[in-house]
Amino acid sequence: MAHDHQHGHDHHHGHSHSHAHGHAHGHAHGHHGHSHAPANFDRAFAIGAGLNLAFVVAEAAAGVLTHSLALLADAGHNLSDVLGLFLAWGAAVMARRAPTARRTYGLRKGTILASLANAALLLVAVGAIAWEAVRRFAEPEPVSAGPVMLVAAIGVAINTATALLFMRGQKEDLNVRGAYLHMAADAAVSAGVVVAALAMQFTGWLWLDPVVSLVIVAVIVLGTWGLLRDSLDLALDAAPRGMDTDKVRAWLQGRPGVTEVHDLHIWAMSTTETALTAHVIRPVHEDDADAFLHSVCAGLNDEFGIGHSTLQVERGTGTDCRLAPAHVV
Repeated sequence: MAHDHQHGHDHHHGHSHSHAHGHAHGHAHGHHGHSHAPANFDRAFAIGAGLNLAFVVAEAAAGVLTHSLALLADAGHNLSDVLGLFLAWGAAVMARRAPTARRTYGLRKGTILASLANAALLLVAVGAIAWEAVRRFAEPEPVSAGPVMLVAAIGVAINTATALLFMRGQKEDLNVRGAYLHMAADAAVSAGVVVAALAMQFTGWLWLDPVVSLVIVAVIVLGTWGLLRDSLDLALDAAPRGMDTDKVRAWLQGRPGVTEVHDLHIWAMSTTETALTAHVIRPVHEDDADAFLHSVCAGLNDEFGIGHSTLQVERGTGTDCRLAPAHVV
């Protein structure tokens, strides 16, 4: 599930601040604006949620009429995904909210919390399906195969169409990836229901229904696991997957005049934006302080996709920075 956050869009160039540390080092602000905002998925969310909500109602009704527990379970699963879609949509809107005096990052982190909640929600839905499948081994129930296949086939079409709406954004944004995985999983679930109903009609093997359910559960769990792990990492302020911290450190140490880098932190501000703070020791070159900051911040953006960098430049004379030791955070 390793996907590359390295080149997520939406890097607004470094608001670089050289915080004076003992000596006055000028306070440089990087050029503002020029943010390549993440593709707007409002339309995809609206269409996806609307289509799926309508289908959930139809599918639940069909499940009751055909005595098909598989359809009811599928409807329940689809409903959890509609909730997931609304969650992801809310987070996408959150990420665009302007910062306030109290919430200086805006609500960007909401996208990470939403993808975390999404993964948890999927695992709960999957647990319900597994529980039902196990119960069905003990008490198999006959199902009206024809109508079940028709309804489930419509489900495959709707979920595939919705998944395609999110296809292009899933590489860059973990949150859109959550929505995409949800819909792809749904298409697989509905396809499984079609196959099971068809096979049951030909063979009369009622145990096929729970077997197919369990196979689908396994597929969804595998997909969700990566999402859960990545979301949890980002919630704990880990560097995004695919970001090589050592490489960033080496790159910073290679900048002109830099003798040492310490207190380096890289974390995700949202599912698409990455931030960095670091202290760099640069004993001389006082006259080009601002130019140095601007070029380093622009370089971090271009090389690593880190759009929000804050650098503290120190001369390295006199007392050492108390954050210099590697174990001090």
